[in-house]
Amino acid sequence: MAVGWAGDGAVQEQISASIEDAAKRAREKLPSGESLSNCEECGEEIPLRRREALPGVRLCVSCQTELEREEQREFSLYNRRGSKDSQLK
Repeated sequence: MAVGWAGDGAVQEQISASIEDAAKRAREKLPSGESLSNCEECGEEIPLRRREALPGVRLCVSCQTELEREEQREFSLYNRRGSKDSQLK
């Protein structure tokens, strides 16, 4: 049953779009290619076991942790696609 301006299945479409966006972001972050022997950020050596476990790794654990903290601060779980404000613009 449609409510207001939303069509049938609009909620499911929103959920699916949010999941697709999250999966796309996760895929883009996956390392690929040959691993570096030294961190491209600080120059510290990347342990062999880390390079073997994560093909394409480019950062040491410390720099990777800091990068993920920064990304988490920037990322919002608020779904702009579903907000009424974004539909009015």
